[in-house]
Amino acid sequence: MRIIPAIDIIEGKCVRLTQGDYAKKKIYNEDPLEVAKSFEDAGLKYLHLVDLDGAKAKQVLNFKTLEIIATKTTLKIDFGGGIKAHDDLRIVFESGAQQVTVGSSAVTNKKDFLDWLKEYGSEKIILGADAKGEKISISGWQETTELEITQFISDYQKEGIKYTICTDISKDGMLEGPALKLYEKILEKCPDIRLIASGGVSSISDIEQLKKLNLDGVIIGKAIYEGKIKLSELQFLILNS
Repeated sequence: MRIIPAIDIIEGKCVRLTQGDYAKKKIYNEDPLEVAKSFEDAGLKYLHLVDLDGAKAKQVLNFKTLEIIATKTTLKIDFGGGIKAHDDLRIVFESGAQQVTVGSSAVTNKKDFLDWLKEYGSEKIILGADAKGEKISISGWQETTELEITQFISDYQKEGIKYTICTDISKDGMLEGPALKLYEKILEKCPDIRLIASGGVSSISDIEQLKKLNLDGVIIGKAIYEGKIKLSELQFLILNS
């Protein structure tokens, strides 16, 4: 299971929200590159980079931050937030992302999403499947749809999707543990999906529990920034996995 630290960007700064609420923003570092380098120095190989400005504005805005991190580190970056058009996708890949996470457009513009999947391939496109009460949420989690999460993922798996990132929004930033039951439910319906868990991770014990589910990866954000999980602990976990 891949350990994937997260950096969320607002106005070029490293921040965290609570349950996707932009009013509950906390700035952790003015320099995302410094944070990314600390991850790299700890032996981490992956990064989940989210353009929160872009998610809200519905277009990619913080691609320069992506470019700097991609140029100055060896981290394999998946980038999400604000990808609504082919040009957004092009800019993100040209700026150094290995993969992109697309959520809202998979709901609101299925035709384009499937075109992107066909053009770039299933190794490059991650389906963003974030939910409130098991219903898909979009537009930076500002809008909840009537789409049921397991069916949403299953339908796109039939279209060729291999990877999906799933956040239970009620867990995000709460440090109260991940949505284990939701992930079990998704894997029961979609056993071959490469599921990446996100939200709620607060301890090494949480990571161990997720590992038992045979997930592809786990994204860790606030727990690192709040010192609940130390980078040295993650380094030990990676070296001994």
